[in-house]
Amino acid sequence: MNYTLALTIGWLYPELMSTYGDHGNVITLQKRCEWRNIKAKVIELNTNFSVRDLKKCDLLMMGGAQDTQQEAVSKDLNGKSSILNEMILNGIPGIYICGAYQFLGNYYKEADGNLIEGLKIFDLYTENTQVNARRLIGNLAFRTKDFGTIVGFENHGGRTYLGKNLKPLGFVMKGFGNNGKDGTEGAVFKNSIGTYSHGPILPKNPLLADALLKKALDKKYRTFIKLPKLDDYLEQKARLQVAKRLSIAI
Repeated sequence: MNYTLALTIGWLYPELMSTYGDHGNVITLQKRCEWRNIKAKVIELNTNFSVRDLKKCDLLMMGGAQDTQQEAVSKDLNGKSSILNEMILNGIPGIYICGAYQFLGNYYKEADGNLIEGLKIFDLYTENTQVNARRLIGNLAFRTKDFGTIVGFENHGGRTYLGKNLKPLGFVMKGFGNNGKDGTEGAVFKNSIGTYSHGPILPKNPLLADALLKKALDKKYRTFIKLPKLDDYLEQKARLQVAKRLSIAI
């Protein structure tokens, strides 16, 4: 098969950070490239990965995990944070879910008071201040400006609070979002997106998946890339099923 376009997708810490079906996001990005005759190469960036491999990536994805795995990843990633920070600031698109989303912030405070330093790329912080505090769990729907209504599933103990200059990804229609209080969900910084939406998020939200792919292609090839339309019948059926459960219209 002859390819005219190609992307390298970096999957950060798949062995440790891939809870609640986050692998499905990588599959979605790959397939939506394949269906358009775009060559998609996935590099798995596990513990002790080479910074040279990270620099090859046109698009990044990192999923969620439990606290123990997050601490292990934190130790490994801190030594490479300057490169990741530079890539994000330079507009390399990415999607960072749950624990990965929290990593991009200033810190994560666990219920026992233990403080996990963040990468300080996103102006936010996360706290889980009560030992027996309920987790924020369930189907999730939120409105966005650029990607329509997004549906997914959330399961997190931490409550995330955005700095005044950081824009939320969207506003909660059903579910909890960032903290269950201020109605915000996720965050957007440059071309990077943080969210609590697992499920995974991209198969049921093709507009978001395509937006990430387009940003990556536009940046790599330094021109406007028009993505051919795909038949998203099955994706829309999945979206409508979640919307029905939540009694919302999308």
